[in-house]
Amino acid sequence: MHVPSTSPPSAPPDREVVVGEAIALLRHEPGALLPILHHIQDRLGWLPPESLPRVAEALNLSRAEVHGVVSFYHDFRTHPPGRGVVRVCRAEACQAMGADALVAHARARLGVDLGETRADGGVTLEAVYCLGNCALSPAVMIDGRLHGRVGPSRFDVLTAGLAKEGA
Repeated sequence: MHVPSTSPPSAPPDREVVVGEAIALLRHEPGALLPILHHIQDRLGWLPPESLPRVAEALNLSRAEVHGVVSFYHDFRTHPPGRGVVRVCRAEACQAMGADALVAHARARLGVDLGETRADGGVTLEAVYCLGNCALSPAVMIDGRLHGRVGPSRFDVLTAGLAKEGA
């Protein structure tokens, strides 16, 4: 069960409240760990590592089991994301259509490497291994919005508000 966010965008939610809410709402669901983790990340934008032992205890799991799930799935973040999140597809279809060159361009354009957030907090650049948009590759997702047939010049237009600090 995936519960959409109800928090107002202007007020950052309290971590402990969000974790408690996720556990209370979802702990009795079959396979509750993933829904709880998604609930927390949907509201906070990331999974604070100090919150994971509470999740483990509530589900009668070891901390290692919860950590294993969080570290296995690339979608989960254990650090706050930037104000903008750019995800570049690295699956085979996108690679065949120029994703490697697009990643190199994105790194230079945004001033950050894959899996990192720029020092000014302006953008996080992530690799994703299929956005389900293979027919329109290479694909990128910018702040949750999918774009296909993205080359360097289109990338620059799409990320104009996220351009490298000082550029």
